Amino acid sequence: MIERKALIFNIQKYNMYDGPGVRTLVFFKGCPLRCEWCSNPEGQYRRFQVLFKKNACVHCGACVPVCPSGIHRSSPGTGHEIARDLECVGCRRCEKVCPEQALAIVGERKTISELMDIIEEDRPFYEMSGGGVTLGGGEVLMQPEAAASLLQVCKRRGINTAIETCGYARPETIEKVAGFVDLFLYDVKHMDSDKHHQLTGVRNEMILGNLKWLLENRCNVKIRMPLLKGCNDGESEIHQLIDFLKPYQDYKNFKGVDLLPYHKMGVNKYDQLGWEYPIEGDPKLSDADLERIEGWIRKYDFPVSVVRH
Repeated sequence: MIERKALIFNIQKYNMYDGPGVRTLVFFKGCPLRCEWCSNPEGQYRRFQVLFKKNACVHCGACVPVCPSGIHRSSPGTGHEIARDLECVGCRRCEKVCPEQALAIVGERKTISELMDIIEEDRPFYEMSGGGVTLGGGEVLMQPEAAASLLQVCKRRGINTAIETCGYARPETIEKVAGFVDLFLYDVKHMDSDKHHQLTGVRNEMILGNLKWLLENRCNVKIRMPLLKGCNDGESEIHQLIDFLKPYQDYKNFKGVDLLPYHKMGVNKYDQLGWEYPIEGDPKLSDADLERIEGWIRKYDFPVSVVRH
């Protein structure tokens, strides 16, 4: 029997932000949203991709003959070019021969057993801290079968589970994984559907419908709200979220709100992918801005905290 595989792009150990205790964070490739502020752009597409550090390249051309797809083109006169319209097959030959580590292939297929071997390495930390495994991305629910399989094995072995999700998935997908998830870290990027579409490329009706189902079915949910100045930090936007959550404020499974301030940690990845960074200026909020937003939410007795990665 062929074992199910997941296409992932990173595994982060000793994570302290994405769920209780010490976490192992598994990043799944593929996302249905195109958030302007995305800090993991290499997780957006469910395929192998080439990261290229232009400043590190010495134009030696070693990568050109080893690439089966003909993606790399290099010469002393024109420098190094990557044909982004061609499909990378993930063989990693270019990565291995590059003398300056200017190339990196994003994406790796791993079986559930291989992932569990990595996860089990950190079991002592889970037991000591009340931690566990968090699946993120990208968007983990873009690979629902692999996600459900991995979560199910974790639960069988007594490992705490969480997923980070934008919630943009078919309701039956949410319902399928819900029984294996101890905590949903659920993004709410904007309550207005038109504005949500402008910022992310999709509308939010399905996202809010799935969130309502999770809360009403007593699944543990913590809301996460990425904050950008001038986009979703106004009093009216915050109160739209509060009004949506008011019916659930006494539910024990509603675990409060995390505010995620905008940061620029992913900017360099855009250049390595050959993309333009979509945000002009710096929509970062000040400490005073964050304190004000916290105050609006605390007034309704919602648990709220600012999470700075």
